Amino acid sequence: MKIASLVPSATESLFALGLGDDVVAVTHECDWPAEARDLPRITHSEIPEGLRPAEIDAAVRKLTAKGEAIYGLDSDELERLEPDLVVTQALCAVCAVSYDDVAAIAARLPGAPEVLSLDPETLGEVLADLGLLARACGVPQRGEELRRDLTRRLAAVERSVAGAAKPRVAALEWLDPPFAGGHWVPEMIAKAGGVDVLGEPGVKSRTLAWEEIRAAQPDVALVMPCGLYAEEAARQALENAEELRSTGARAVWAVDAASSFSRPGPRLVDGVELLAHLLHPDLARPREGLGCRRLVDLEGDRT
Repeated sequence: MKIASLVPSATESLFALGLGDDVVAVTHECDWPAEARDLPRITHSEIPEGLRPAEIDAAVRKLTAKGEAIYGLDSDELERLEPDLVVTQALCAVCAVSYDDVAAIAARLPGAPEVLSLDPETLGEVLADLGLLARACGVPQRGEELRRDLTRRLAAVERSVAGAAKPRVAALEWLDPPFAGGHWVPEMIAKAGGVDVLGEPGVKSRTLAWEEIRAAQPDVALVMPCGLYAEEAARQALENAEELRSTGARAVWAVDAASSFSRPGPRLVDGVELLAHLLHPDLARPREGLGCRRLVDLEGDRT
């Protein structure tokens, strides 16, 4: 089978299912695992590089308000590759090529490849989609085995923090303007032994004012700009140091959103393990190699 993945989380899931050799194309954002970086990239962003966070937000709003695409798809290259399956999503308009565009292009391709849209809104749905993807690729048993393993790891995290005091957590998916973490993020925080004071499980991320964040009185602030890594998250946190300090949070953590929080794939479980360690360092240990940085007085050392 030849598979074109138009979502980074789908690429990660396909490799986790042992289907990396079947993947013939990925997005310009697919950077995990390392092998995916060598595959043909058939998407691009219409947002110029080098913009500030507020400028990115404004550009996204402008394009979506006009009904224009944020991402482009190289349909000629997709046709040349002749995939049997195209994996995409319709959940978030700012995360991938438009589902309608993908479906229309696929219908015109020779052989009319199957289009599979993965649109989980909760952690449970992320795990269920692994089975859906595995079945579409003809390896249902692999999907069930991966789902069981990830479920086991989540249960182990919950056991490790059971009975501990639950810190109040403000998860921020963007800082200028601030966005509360949505969809699966509140559930991740709950499983890690915390209480999300801004988001609701299964509900989209939303904009909010710093006054609302302060009123929520978080113990911990998690800076996780969507699709970015810890170093960039830390830089943005420092640029918004005054606002973050005003929340009264006793700890501010910058984390790898791209690795463990914003992509609905297997590595969300890594994110839960990391969160449990950040909230309860004496009770839980994260997997090695996960990016995070604690900002002590918003000027601290790398962790």
